[in-house]
Amino acid sequence: MRTAAYLLIALAVGCSASMTVFAAERVDAQVERGEYLARAADCAACHTAKGGTPYAGGHPIDTPFGTVYGTNITPDKQYGIGDYSADDFYHVLTQGELPDGTQLYPAMPYTAYHDIAREDSDAMYAYFMSLDGVHAAGPQTDLSWPFSMRWTLNVWNWMFAGSDTSGPPADDDPQSGRGRYLVDTLGHCGQCHTPRNMLGAVESDKRLQGAVIAGYEAPNLLPTSLASRGWDTDSLRTFLREGRSRQGSMYSEMYPVFHHSTRYLNDADLAAMTGYLLGAEPPAPKTISAATDLGDDPGRQLYLNSCAGCHGAQGQGAAQVASAMTGNTTLRLDSPRNLVKIIHDGIAARQFNGTERAQAMPGFADKLSDDEIATLATYLRRQWGGQKTPVDATQVADMTDTKQ
Repeated sequence: MRTAAYLLIALAVGCSASMTVFAAERVDAQVERGEYLARAADCAACHTAKGGTPYAGGHPIDTPFGTVYGTNITPDKQYGIGDYSADDFYHVLTQGELPDGTQLYPAMPYTAYHDIAREDSDAMYAYFMSLDGVHAAGPQTDLSWPFSMRWTLNVWNWMFAGSDTSGPPADDDPQSGRGRYLVDTLGHCGQCHTPRNMLGAVESDKRLQGAVIAGYEAPNLLPTSLASRGWDTDSLRTFLREGRSRQGSMYSEMYPVFHHSTRYLNDADLAAMTGYLLGAEPPAPKTISAATDLGDDPGRQLYLNSCAGCHGAQGQGAAQVASAMTGNTTLRLDSPRNLVKIIHDGIAARQFNGTERAQAMPGFADKLSDDEIATLATYLRRQWGGQKTPVDATQVADMTDTKQ
């Protein structure tokens, strides 16, 4: 009898230990999934200052109305989300309202996060609460009047927060549904790639048709536009995973998206995103041959003097140094904005996956006049981009005006 009792006790202890291990494994799995989802939602891009602790806030987000700073979302009880419950976190994420009723500015993409699944929110909450708290307050938001008055956000939310910025409903294919969730909700791609009205709201009827952000064009992501710039599903998937492809490399506001988010996505999710963007029957990518009649073009000499040392005399590019001009998607854009900005301002050095990198490209603002930059941009777009419309000095001045 005593032996049986011992056996029952041992069995109970063993079951309890197994349940404890099982529960711990479930928590670990939820935290791991939350980290993946936080990356898919690109939280770090806005909630991590340059050189700062991840998610401790302080990253400036420039808007036409002033500067908003990403907040501290580590589990510090005073400055972070340490006092939030999972319900609080879900409400903030999807409704843009803090537990005390304070409205968030729509620089936080809660209008896109409306559709985040509750279980995904809970996993993200578990991940953030697993981090070390950072006891540091972020900078104060600095907006012009009347946007500095938070009560006006109640009106803004009433007017715009309920707008559906998602694309057309996906078919019954689970991959299409996953792609829509990743592109429109978690990835909130429309927040940058869709024009905004004068009050800063996304114009839902122009979804993913391109917009200007931080002086650069966030290009049109509709299937026909992507195909016209040479994209197919394979190259677009490579671009998101590696930060570069035969169409060029990520720069400006898109590089942090790669750095914090898309390079961590698994192959199935990247396939879902690219499949959703290009559609079930992707248009054929357009091929453009290099022009053969521009040997005496004045832009050709500017290119040989200033660009060919890195990009190659025939635009072939150089590994680890500079992108190729042949097939480069920036040259195919209808607007010369990004090309002009790159020539004028240059691009900082970028690190991609593994040992892949691109060296810094110097800006030519102090070496070339606006007229020369226009001549060079016109040549590049005609030579390798299939764009016939010339660029003029007035456009260069407008596109590089830092007061805009």
